[in-house]
Amino acid sequence: MHHIYKEGSTKKPVLLLLHGTGGTEQDLLPIAQMIDPEASVLSVRGNVSENGMPRFFRRIREGVFDIEDLKARTVELHEFIGEAAEKYGFDRNNVLAIGYSNGANIAGSLLFHYSDSLKGAILHHPMVPLRDHTLPPLTDVPVFIGASKNDPICPPEETTDLDALLSEAGANVKVKWYERGHQLTEEEVIDAKKWYDSNA
Repeated sequence: MHHIYKEGSTKKPVLLLLHGTGGTEQDLLPIAQMIDPEASVLSVRGNVSENGMPRFFRRIREGVFDIEDLKARTVELHEFIGEAAEKYGFDRNNVLAIGYSNGANIAGSLLFHYSDSLKGAILHHPMVPLRDHTLPPLTDVPVFIGASKNDPICPPEETTDLDALLSEAGANVKVKWYERGHQLTEEEVIDAKKWYDSNA
């Protein structure tokens, strides 16, 4: 997978950056700098192209995921993180995802499929990746969800459902609500940093 790796302090988590639809591995680098400038960064570009726009998995239409592709791409990303850990020599058990929109959805899917893929996650405007699915144990895995009450792409019930599903699996979920639609604002990143400083 196309990616950028920047080595930082081994005392900090490796920040796995996962962009939104149409983004690249460059997009969330400023976010990582705001969250923790000392952390290592593994920023990944999605392997799926939708009308020339990179994504992490296919969708049938807006808000409707191609579930089989989502599952396959989740395995692909999980295995890639392991390969990157071997290549760059970082602790595979010390990876915290920061995802926005489509990137938040694939990060959520990692949590839905693996108990040990992520040590935590910052999910900006995620949806429930798949329903009627039994989650693995996520005991005390810290998760921050940034959501908007007037998000045209991610309705509020997606957030409340995701919160409930992760919490039922044992995750320690913090949801923060905003009024800025689907956009990722500086206010939301600042709140995510405050959460990260207390949980990472």
